[in-house]
Amino acid sequence: MPEEPCQCPDCQRFYREHDRLIRENPTLRQQQELNWAALQSFRTLAGRVLEELQKSQSDSDAEAVAPPAAAAASAGELSSPEEESQQQAIADLENINAHLFSIEALMERIFDVRVPEDVEQKFREVAGELAPDPLNADRLRLNRLLHQTPDLPDHRP
Repeated sequence: MPEEPCQCPDCQRFYREHDRLIRENPTLRQQQELNWAALQSFRTLAGRVLEELQKSQSDSDAEAVAPPAAAAASAGELSSPEEESQQQAIADLENINAHLFSIEALMERIFDVRVPEDVEQKFREVAGELAPDPLNADRLRLNRLLHQTPDLPDHRP
C-alpha cells in the first residue's frame, strides 16, 4: 500500500506546482525549454546577488582603510557577526554558482535531444495521466473519496 502523500502546506504547494508544470508543459521540448529557462534565471539572479554582495564588501573594505596607528589597534579585532554572515553568504553563493554551471553543462546534453512527434504525443498522454486538471469535477470527487480532503487550490489542512 503506497504511503499517503504529505498534507502539509509546503508539500501541497509543491504538488500543485509540480502538476501545473506538467499540465502546462506536457512535451519533452517544453520541459527542456522550461528547465533551461529556470536554470538560466537561477544563474542570472544568484550571479547578480553575488556580484552585489562582493561589491558592497569591497566598498566597505575600502572605507575601513584606516591610518596606520588605528589599523594596528584594530588588527587584533575580529570581524563583526554581520560581516561574517555576509562572507558566509558570499561563499555559499559561489558554491551555488559553481553547481549551476555544472548543471548547465549536463543540461546542454539533454537540450540537444529531439524526439519524433509520436513520442511527443506520448508525453502529452502521460502528462494528462500524471497531472489531470485539478478542478475537474471527477478529480475533485475522487480526491474527496480517497483522501477525505478537497483538492481545492486555496484549501489549507
